[in-house]
Amino acid sequence: MAFKNKLVDGLTSVANAINNFKYIIAIKSAFITLMPVIIVGAFAVLISNMVMDPVNGLAHFKPFSFLAEYKPIFSGINYASLNILTILAIFMIGLELGKINGEKNLFPGLLAVICFISVTPTTIELMVNGEMQKVTDVIARQFTDTKSLFLGIFISILSVELYSKLGKSDKLKIKMPESVPSNVAVSFSALIPTIITVTVFSMLGFFFHKFTGLYLYDAVYNVVQKPLETVVQGLPGILVLMLVAQIFWVIGIHGNQMVKPIREPLLLGAITVNMTAYEQGLPIPNIITMPFWDVYMSIGGSGITLALLICIMIASKREDMKEITKLSFGPGLFNINEPVIFGLPIMLNPLMAIPFIITPLITGTIGYFSTLLGFAGKAVVMVPWTTPPIINAYLSTGGSIGAVVTQIICIVVAIIIYFPFVKIANKRTAE
Repeated sequence: MAFKNKLVDGLTSVANAINNFKYIIAIKSAFITLMPVIIVGAFAVLISNMVMDPVNGLAHFKPFSFLAEYKPIFSGINYASLNILTILAIFMIGLELGKINGEKNLFPGLLAVICFISVTPTTIELMVNGEMQKVTDVIARQFTDTKSLFLGIFISILSVELYSKLGKSDKLKIKMPESVPSNVAVSFSALIPTIITVTVFSMLGFFFHKFTGLYLYDAVYNVVQKPLETVVQGLPGILVLMLVAQIFWVIGIHGNQMVKPIREPLLLGAITVNMTAYEQGLPIPNIITMPFWDVYMSIGGSGITLALLICIMIASKREDMKEITKLSFGPGLFNINEPVIFGLPIMLNPLMAIPFIITPLITGTIGYFSTLLGFAGKAVVMVPWTTPPIINAYLSTGGSIGAVVTQIICIVVAIIIYFPFVKIANKRTAE
């Protein structure tokens, strides 16, 4: 018991330290704000391809062929949301971090975007009429979509931190007469810290390229982001991430919030790459994405607790468990399962903790190999995490019946896993 208490206390301390880390708070807050933008872009992709596309969509049929003419409307929405996601994330992270640092305006977000663009190449080479030609004063899409997300996060955090520290120095503030309006005086007081911050980052980008021949984007993507993508977008990596989340849930800490700073940039990045490929009619590259997590590893909420609720309805003889199930089943259909985690409880319950931890690892493995073998379609649309099971499998994969069947198999397997633990619970006296 003493070891158990020490373990719980240790994990709780780690969780609190992570949750209170201001950079983690800023990143989580930014992606929560951006979620509607991502979903809007995702549904634009869905409509563009399943309705407006003249080859694969409803517009393929002659009575609806006129719909193809309106496809650019939804392609424009997709570009305006997903293809500039890094810029939006930079602004929001800078804004949230600025708030934490005591800034009361939007300027930290704007400053972060300026610093990011100052290290971004604006000359690219394109193949035109069989010859490579330089195009100047443009920003390639790879620098605004999710491929630059980690560089954007780093630039956003570092630029706002530098600006905030410089802004606290009275020596760097331009003081205006009292007759000057306060908003004008605030702008001038921030002028020198802003100039220094932007100059530092522009010089960083310039000299890094001068001495290495690489842009900061190349270094961060190849050294940091790409290896993390390789790990998390592989089966072992996503299972480890889920295992960590489940362990935190069991000790009473919101597991998804703990892994979100790692999960969101990488898995949202993976689904935006898939959506772009789907929009352009190209092969879909990524199996593991944010919808994969929701469709196969979080059916009814963390731990696939929808299966547990079905087991209780079928086999439980305990009135207390049945009452919790009645209250939890409705929210569970929309993947909200706090009532069952804290009410049954699963938290600090060694018996239910075992299937709660292992079930999503097994269903995730089933989903991965089903997709790898081509039976289930890869996710190509980001749907809201509250979308009910079956519907989310169908929509997120662009209408893959194989994905729906795979999700049903996962639910059945989860029921089988939970069933003996519910039977054991029957033998225990309700507390």
